[in-house]
Formats: sequence, C-alpha cells, structure tokens
Amino acid sequence: MAAFYTAWLDHLRTRRDRLIASPAFQRWSRANPLTRPIARRRARAGLDLTAGFVYSQVLFACVQLELFEHLLAAPLTAEALAERVGLTPPAMRRLLDAAASLDLVERRSEARWGLGQLGAGFAGNRAALSLVAHQPLFYADLADPVALLKGVRRASMADYWPYSDSGGPTSLSAEQVAPYSALMAASQPMVAQEALDAYDFTRHRQLMDVGGGEGVFLAAAAERAPDLRLALFDLPAVAARAQTRLTAAGYAARADIHGGDFLRDPLPRGADVVTMIRIVHDHDDETALALLRNVRRALDPGATLLIIEAMSGVKGAETLDAYYGFYTLAMGRGEPRRVDEIEALLSLAGFGRFRLLDNALPTLTSILVARAI
Repeated sequence: MAAFYTAWLDHLRTRRDRLIASPAFQRWSRANPLTRPIARRRARAGLDLTAGFVYSQVLFACVQLELFEHLLAAPLTAEALAERVGLTPPAMRRLLDAAASLDLVERRSEARWGLGQLGAGFAGNRAALSLVAHQPLFYADLADPVALLKGVRRASMADYWPYSDSGGPTSLSAEQVAPYSALMAASQPMVAQEALDAYDFTRHRQLMDVGGGEGVFLAAAAERAPDLRLALFDLPAVAARAQTRLTAAGYAARADIHGGDFLRDPLPRGADVVTMIRIVHDHDDETALALLRNVRRALDPGATLLIIEAMSGVKGAETLDAYYGFYTLAMGRGEPRRVDEIEALLSLAGFGRFRLLDNALPTLTSILVARAI
C-alpha cells in the first residue's frame, strides 16, 4: 500500500512539474486573478535566485566601505558619503539605490540617507559583518560551480582552512592558524548567545569545549555560569591563542587549556558537559564518528554533549543546505546533516536520549543535546 501511494504521489508531482513548466500555463496563471498572487511570488523568488549574487555583492560593498558605521552615526547625503568612502557621487548614488532596494539603507529628509532595518541589524552585529567580509574567498571558488562539483580544481577555501588537509594538523604554526582562528573568534559570539540562551550551563560542574578555538564560547559560558570549571581542547597553535584570550579575560584560574589532535589524542577526562561548536559538519561520516567516539571515551555515563551547528532540514533554516553544502565542498570536506543523521552517528558513538532545543535563530545554529550511555 505504501509503495502504491509513493508511486501515485510521484506521478502527481511529475504532472505538476510539466504543468508549471508549460508556457501556456504560466501565461494563464499570470492572467487569472486567483492565481496571479502565486505567480508573482514565484516570479519574485526566481528573481531573487537569479540576482542573489548581486545582492550579496551590494552587501559586501556596503561592509567594505563601512557604510553602515557612517550612517549609524547620523544620516548623510550621498555627496557626503561619497567623500568619506572615496567614491564619486554618481557611484555612491548607484550603491545607495541598490542598497535601499534590499532594506540596507533608506531615504531620509533633506536628501539624506539613513540605515534600513536590515542594515541597522548588520551595523549592530560585528560578528555578522566579519562573516560578510569573509565571503569573497568563497565566492571566488563558486565562479565555476560545476568545476567545483567535478573536483577538477582545488578550491582556495581549502587553503584558508589549513586543518582540512590530513597531514599533521598539530604541526600547524601560529601564522597558519591565525586567519581561520580569527574568523571563528569574530563570528562565535552570535552562536554562543544562541546556545547559552537555549541551555542552562549552571547545572553542570565542568564544561569542555572540543575544538573550542580561541575560547570565545568558554568566556561567554564563564560569565553566565560563575561556578563552572572550564576546559578547552584544540590544535596546539589555536590552544595557545585561547590561553591568551582567557587569561586576558580573567578566567585563567578556572580554565585548563589542552593542545592536540582531537581525532588521534585522548581527550582530558572530568567534564560533565562537552560542547562541539561548528565541528561535526566539518567532517565526513567516518571522521565525525571517530571524533564522537573519542569524546565518548572521555565522558562518564550520564554526561551531556551538545552539538551546536547549523543542521539540515530544521524548520526555518531550510535554505542553509545550499550555503553549507557548497561551503563545505569548497573547504574540502564535511557536509550539512539532518538531525536524524547526526543522531545516528551519536548512537554509534555511544550516546542517546537526544533532544533538539528550541532556539531563536535556527538559521544561525541548532542545538542538539545527547547523553553518554
């Protein structure tokens, strides 16, 4: 019965596809008052797909020229803005018109320009701005997406993330890890806030952040949970940066920083809660499973693990598959996974009692809780 239903549904969808593809049907749907709103929404969605790269480049230009910072201070005329950022007035007006169409800026009185609501959101979020500034490297790899899919050329993103090579990640120097480590640190506050708002770490005794980067999340958790002991494990050169950051923040006495390879070296024991933030989707299934098993060996039964990263198929974040699917391809490894796919890996590694937390911004991250069994 199930097979019959599936075949029938596939048949209906095939007929639907052919109907929508028909130029005659498209003309009819635009002319019919009942279907015209649907046709317009579909046309707008098609335009957004076609022009999406241009939209992102308009945003990047605004960020590169620090347009949001200038307009956050006070509304300005196009001529005043042009002088500040080094554009001609006509070029400035062209950018402002484009940005206004995307709600990044808006017209104000006396021929001045101010921030649009979306632009104001970017202006107040340094972490988001750092990610936007990073995008050109990724876009360069997407110039020929078919070549990227076929693997006929090496993406430059793989060089930006040096640990994506399998040969000796613990030997990476401070200079080699600095670019990606700084980007992760700059963008981490957004993710940290989501996780800390969704999960109460005060119930735990010791937190270990595996692949914890420069310690941004640990510092934020330390502020939320004053009695929480802290531990961090990452590559030696990255761990050194974390030690510097946590010492400067006044948390050195509460934190144990460990350097090593989390795929090959035993992880320190003692934590009753472990976080892995934007780690699992950086690895293929075999490597991710090896990592999760290594984490499980460091935990007593009943200890908690939080997987904190963008997940495929989560309601409200469906389009992330397009972004992270190609981002991990350019990076050289990894893939976005559905929640049930992550749970399957966790089960094989010795975890259970899964719970997906409800958080405010699933487009930014999801939080999956598991227990060591």
